[in-house]
Amino acid sequence: MAASAAASEPGGGTLRVVLGDQLSRNLSALEGLDPARDTVLLAEVMDECTYVMHHPKKIVLVLSGMRHFARALASRGIRVAYTRLLDRGNTGTLRGEVLRAIARFNPERVVATEPGEWRVLDDMRGWQKASGIEVEIRDDTRFICRVQSFRAWAQGKRTLRMEFFYREMRRQTGLLMNGDQPEGGRWNYDTENRKRLPATVEPPPLLHFAPDEITGEVMGMVADRFRSHFGRVDGFGYPVTARDAKMALDDFIANRLPFFGDWQDAMRRDAPHLFHSLVSTSLNLGLLQPLPICRDVEAAFRRGAVPLNAAEGYIRQIIGWREFMRGIYWMHMPGYAKLNALGARRQLPWLYWSADTKMECLRQVVGQTREYAHAHHIQRLMVTGNFALLAGVHPDETDLWYLIVYADAYEWVEMPNTRGMSQFADGGIVGSKPYAASGAYINRMSDYCGHCAYDVTKTTGERACPFNFLYWDFIARHADRFAANPRMAMPLRGWERMDPEKRAAIREQAAAFLASLDTGARP
Repeated sequence: MAASAAASEPGGGTLRVVLGDQLSRNLSALEGLDPARDTVLLAEVMDECTYVMHHPKKIVLVLSGMRHFARALASRGIRVAYTRLLDRGNTGTLRGEVLRAIARFNPERVVATEPGEWRVLDDMRGWQKASGIEVEIRDDTRFICRVQSFRAWAQGKRTLRMEFFYREMRRQTGLLMNGDQPEGGRWNYDTENRKRLPATVEPPPLLHFAPDEITGEVMGMVADRFRSHFGRVDGFGYPVTARDAKMALDDFIANRLPFFGDWQDAMRRDAPHLFHSLVSTSLNLGLLQPLPICRDVEAAFRRGAVPLNAAEGYIRQIIGWREFMRGIYWMHMPGYAKLNALGARRQLPWLYWSADTKMECLRQVVGQTREYAHAHHIQRLMVTGNFALLAGVHPDETDLWYLIVYADAYEWVEMPNTRGMSQFADGGIVGSKPYAASGAYINRMSDYCGHCAYDVTKTTGERACPFNFLYWDFIARHADRFAANPRMAMPLRGWERMDPEKRAAIREQAAAFLASLDTGARP
């Protein structure tokens, strides 16, 4: 890798900018690259490490991935200008490093691929004026559905629902299709993805990638510079190269995907990974591509290695939710980041940072998140997200937490999942109803409740599960709004039919509990 320097070099060619989550050989910014004249710029900058206080494992993941990617490019004879985080002269900003590279290489133009976050695109659009040379921002062709294509699909629709988008993606890609019909005669096997995990079933171990010299150096630097961030670098084992990412995917398909369909929504104490792939870190970094992943999963189904409910459930997460969330993000930003349809105002409780709570489900999930920078989708949606929703936490606070703590979190995918699906702060753009649930759901899908200080069968009283009284308090607080939502009719009827004395007791206990959260009490 060439080091950044102030000295000017012979001009000409194209400066091709690669961002930290764009570590893909087929990146549009690299199309047409001329190794004899062009330069590829990758820059580690403090702004990107600290615009939120990212989990140290995420910082290690991105910076190590960048260094490995730059080394791979250089090994192919490509000129790489690489700025390390602690290099002398590092401006600390992406724009600053682009302008430094322009001054050094005097290119004829700059080419970049559209970023995944609005704030970066907003900055990138000002590069041409700041530099005085042409800046071309290309589509990110690694996604199956382009932003323009999503807008075209959405045009004229009163509501946008992932299920119908997903069906269109199935038709376009041909994944799990039998002619013009879905494999098995059904589009969606979600009802077969909700089984409770038997105590006798032991998930296989997750493939761990021991840090090499590059990753070890990054880990040392991150541990020193970002020690105040939530989490630690110890135990880092995520893939940081395309080769290792493919190994992780193959291991998942062979050893965990066959069981993923039945138990993808299950949760278990001290078992953070279960049958999940954890390749979202590699996918969102650019080390893996969505369509090839889905083709590999489909091939496993076709050869009889995995059941249909497993293959369909996994493919739905990628070409359904992932692509849908990206479309929603770019269709509604920047205004989407300000939506707060339920008027939530509470600060995020301290337990989200400390894991210090008597609620076993939250203690498990927050503790696991701090340790691994990972929690699977049901833990995020129905434990940490559900509690924040019921407690009325401001969506800005919830958004921030999810963006900070997870190694696979980038705003384009995190915000619609959090502000939209989890917190219903978008008023129904993403989902048709809030994902609110009492303790009964958590008890049905996990073994957490059997080890909890609270009693999941009780709604009021000293040992009542907070999810129970908070759930009914949430329904009561928003009864007028939910009255117009057919999907909320059943819980509203349940609340209205409840004995008035019980309703009063629920509201009183919920108010006292929420007040205690505001004072920092251990819930």
